[in-house]
Amino acid sequence: MSQASPQPPTADARSLPVTGHRFFLLFLFLLADLAFYPFVSDTLGARYHIFRALGVAITLVAVYAVSFRKGLIFIALVLAVPAMMERSMFFRTGIGALSMTSVFVGFVFDVFVMVVLFHRIFARDKPTAETLFGALCIYLLIGFAFARLYALIAAARPHVFYLDPTTNQHPVPLGFDFIFFSFGSMTTAGASGIVAVSPQVRALSVIESILGVLYLAVMISRLVDAYRPDDAGSKEL
Repeated sequence: MSQASPQPPTADARSLPVTGHRFFLLFLFLLADLAFYPFVSDTLGARYHIFRALGVAITLVAVYAVSFRKGLIFIALVLAVPAMMERSMFFRTGIGALSMTSVFVGFVFDVFVMVVLFHRIFARDKPTAETLFGALCIYLLIGFAFARLYALIAAARPHVFYLDPTTNQHPVPLGFDFIFFSFGSMTTAGASGIVAVSPQVRALSVIESILGVLYLAVMISRLVDAYRPDDAGSKEL
């Protein structure tokens, strides 16, 4: 009997240990940014320069994570240049028009990365550890993207948030406050000490909460369906 010819190795099998885990790398950098941000202020110093370097690294890793086709690489690089400037900037109210434009481009870049990752990881028949890290990257990017929207609204209208003076040392939100409010809204855990005063911001936080719950429901159902045994294989002869 003739033996079947061996199949050529796939792209994932030929990839190096680092290049084959692009979603895992992006997840680590996003998690590091989330953990390091509370220790940074808008004053110059060693921690601020580390924060700027981390923002540039996250942008480059995100470009690498979506570099599946030449067209995607081109779009990612076009958006990455202003996104690098935005990721190295400390969120605060009273920023200028150029900084607001950079924040908006950073938001567009996050949405672009999320769409590419979502299409990539949910198109696979069987999820792997790498696809799970890609799903976690999307979840973190949702929180960062809405934080940029809140920062844009606060820059245009400084009094859309109210900070409780008993739990905050500054009267207006800045830096990590937007991220704290965003992830508090997305996880429906709430952000104690920060209240959305504007109806528009309240509506946006409700939308984020709905998206966060729906995304977790879709991701869990996708995993359950992927690991469900086939009906034909589960039947006993």
